[in-house]
Amino acid sequence: MVEQGRGRMLPPIPPPCVCCWDIKGDGWHREDAARGPRQLIAQPPPPHRRGQGWRAGVAPQIKASGRKGGRGSSMSGTDRSQAAGAVPDSDPGLAAVSSAYQRFEPRAYLRNNYAPPRGDLSCPDGVGPWKLRCLAQTFATGEVSGRTLIDIGSGPTIYQLLSACAHFEDITMTDFLEVNRQELRLWLREEPGAFDWSVYSQHVCLIEGKGESWQEKECQLRARVKRILPIDVHRPQPLGAGGLAPLPADALVSAFCLEAVSPDLASFQRALDHITTLLRPGGHLLLIGALEESWYLAGEARLAVVPVREEEVREALVRSSYEVRDLRTYTMPAHLQTGVDDVKGIFFTWAQKKVGV
Repeated sequence: MVEQGRGRMLPPIPPPCVCCWDIKGDGWHREDAARGPRQLIAQPPPPHRRGQGWRAGVAPQIKASGRKGGRGSSMSGTDRSQAAGAVPDSDPGLAAVSSAYQRFEPRAYLRNNYAPPRGDLSCPDGVGPWKLRCLAQTFATGEVSGRTLIDIGSGPTIYQLLSACAHFEDITMTDFLEVNRQELRLWLREEPGAFDWSVYSQHVCLIEGKGESWQEKECQLRARVKRILPIDVHRPQPLGAGGLAPLPADALVSAFCLEAVSPDLASFQRALDHITTLLRPGGHLLLIGALEESWYLAGEARLAVVPVREEEVREALVRSSYEVRDLRTYTMPAHLQTGVDDVKGIFFTWAQKKVGV
């Protein structure tokens, strides 16, 4: 594994916050916005199934469609009518990307990337520990904090928010496809068929070193996710005009999304411009993505990705009026090149939106 870092030294992890409230599932929809948060009812935590992945039971409404988590779906597609203000695509490249994702299988993606070998967190040089460490160290600076955070293209994954939830009291998760939003609801409600993220939660608690249990960590994240909304990064208003999320946000997180739903670099740049409108001046963006990847598998689907290099990511951020605070890269080792994609590496960047530009 080769890691390159640019930026400042990172301080120790700060003390934890306390979990007090629990919003299940979608949270603040229009029909229940007046009710306010429900107080958490104590109950025994689910048993820890180390390395097990999916819990017993499958939700019957889950369909084989969606987007990588982490690589969340955030582009127009067959179900584009679910996104606020969505209209048919006029861009043939975007239409082709949309069509391809209708065969995406979320469980196959999770098996490929979040179960061993890639999901083995016992090796400190693995890709999973590297991503979690980048996020934990950046949040530990105390600079990326505030009231509101939006996760762009969440897909069916929650790991990207495990360190964030101690620093933001109002988190919005997003995805274009209902299938991915449903996966998130299963986990938030602790329902049968939800993916078991407890190994990831344990690892984050270990590296943060605050003495927090993994059950407390998951409780806090569930409490602070207030809503799950449709999104389309290829629209000038990615969340539509409904106003369900408080805007502008203090921070954005996006993992394996923009390069994975863009047919070319120009679309990647426009998508970055679009999501930047959701962020306040001076706010922070934490962006994770694939380097030099052109395809990946998710069940029967073989899906195209726009290959991006480190310098192209940096240039795109500068064009979208960001100051790049930190940019690190990870080279995928041979034993993690499992034939499910042709990814060469991973990038992590911390960028801050400029003020008055």
